[in-house]
Amino acid sequence: MIIPEKAVLRASQWCYQGVWSIITQWLHVPEEPPHLTGADDADVRSFRPAEGFLRYMKLFFWIGLVAFDGALLVLWLILLFAVPWLGLLLALPIWAIMILPDIIAYIAIHLRYDTTWYVLSDRSMRIRRGIWNIHETTITYDNIQNVAIRQGPVQRYFGISNVLVETAGGGAKTTEGHQSTVAGHSGLLEGIENAEEVRDVILRKWRESRTAGLGDDSSAVSSMASAHYSSGFSNAQVQLLEDIRDLARELSS
Repeated sequence: MIIPEKAVLRASQWCYQGVWSIITQWLHVPEEPPHLTGADDADVRSFRPAEGFLRYMKLFFWIGLVAFDGALLVLWLILLFAVPWLGLLLALPIWAIMILPDIIAYIAIHLRYDTTWYVLSDRSMRIRRGIWNIHETTITYDNIQNVAIRQGPVQRYFGISNVLVETAGGGAKTTEGHQSTVAGHSGLLEGIENAEEVRDVILRKWRESRTAGLGDDSSAVSSMASAHYSSGFSNAQVQLLEDIRDLARELSS
């Protein structure tokens, strides 16, 4: 008797929902998107990665599964033919090693997908991901330095891209004759289907934040930043000054 594919899909979804319910209650994983205090609820946009991102992660899962389990199976078969009694003795633990981690990894992929949230408000953006350890990254639009779209060939096949948001951060200058590097902060929105639209929204909110608050426009901000750098201020000091400016805006609004 052949089990219909839809029945298998419904059964797997039912099992996963049960596992998801137990894990979220046990680890107190929030099911709702993060809330940004002080944000205009009418201008808040919350979304998850596209479904193509889930298929993208599953592809690498199956590649790893076939490579690892295939190699382990070949070694076990060789052992079984060479030393039958030892192969039979190790059959159960070897099959457990091949099957149990695959189940855990497969569930972890779905949990990672379901616990990832991206929130864009009128003042800032927040990225939340994680199950055991929940990581939240909040970026104010004023601090954004660059917004880039990254897409590899496999991501292109699944119709997804990554949006990388880079911000100002502290850094250290190297000595003369060595390459100068500046370490900054960044936020990564993985598996976005409409990456260009998300990038345009972030850039629009960035421009709006530059002309709001205390009334300084983008040219004034750029002039102020240039003055700080030319006067010998470090990136960390400039970041501190910008944080003070942002705090003053919030207090005045």
